Amino acid sequence: MRTRQLGTGGPDVSALGFGCMGLDFSYGHKLSRDEGIALIRQAVDRGVTFFDTAEIYGPFTNEEMVGEALAPVRDQVVIATKFGFDIDPATAQVNGVSSRPDGIKAVVERSLKRLGIETIDLLYQHRVDPNVPIEDVAGAVKALVEEGKVRHFGLSEPGARTLRRAHAVLPVAAVQNEYSLWWREPESNGILDACDELGIGFVPYSPLGKGFLTGAINKDTQLGADDFRANTPRFQPEALAKNAAFVDLLKQIAQDKGATPAQIALAWLLAQRPYIVPIPGTTKLHRLEENIGADAVALSEADLGRIRSALADIQVEGARYAPAQAAMAGLDAPEKTSL
Repeated sequence: MRTRQLGTGGPDVSALGFGCMGLDFSYGHKLSRDEGIALIRQAVDRGVTFFDTAEIYGPFTNEEMVGEALAPVRDQVVIATKFGFDIDPATAQVNGVSSRPDGIKAVVERSLKRLGIETIDLLYQHRVDPNVPIEDVAGAVKALVEEGKVRHFGLSEPGARTLRRAHAVLPVAAVQNEYSLWWREPESNGILDACDELGIGFVPYSPLGKGFLTGAINKDTQLGADDFRANTPRFQPEALAKNAAFVDLLKQIAQDKGATPAQIALAWLLAQRPYIVPIPGTTKLHRLEENIGADAVALSEADLGRIRSALADIQVEGARYAPAQAAMAGLDAPEKTSL
């Protein structure tokens, strides 16, 4: 697989990374530790060098899985993890967001231990803490960089103003935000503009619309009670029926290109910026191979224009998160001006 650099000062990684969250967290179906390790190593064998996890995935178990899986190839891969939630180390109870500077180092030390590594390649603040000035957060991470505990700093779901303020203290290598054909807010909220200006890489999570853009989910799909999508407005039957227009578009393009809808969705993201590195996740080897195949799909200017024109006539139905989900995850809140 080809490689891309995350921003002007970030690491070189495979054009498509692997989002490891869903291996044992959030989507209902979970792999055993051995199964997850096997799939991660199969991704390495197929050229993936960029792996994304977080302490909250599990909590904690995902980092342990990723660390064990990548131990034999540690010097060949880039490992990203995240801090930013108040998680009780003993009970794994999550109590909202927290980026207190005095707690960041302790969280990082625990992540390093779970991952079995000496340095985190890319450390993201998982969600902005409205009660802690971002300058203080960046300063705490800067101290960890100077100690050799962290190589690169990232932010997940920041506002553009927050991103600029953080970058002024410690260069931000990458921003991780949701971005896909059916969630294109980064194009209009200033985040991609800021990345362009500051030389920051962009890592889209949920690049396949949490599975919807693969074409495998429709209005008749029954999601399990332990699958967070079951309570998401965008995944309710009526919304899925209306949003099928996105999948129909992808199927049309895919047929012309000899590809799959998922590959077109990922190729579209890759075509938006040279520093964009999507991190699709999966629990299935054939889906992993399908996703990786997107790197070989070339969309022409005519293809991109056709997609752009079609998107102008498609209205997305349903919010990406229910209010309670968004509040718990620290999403979609306006940036504060007082911090």
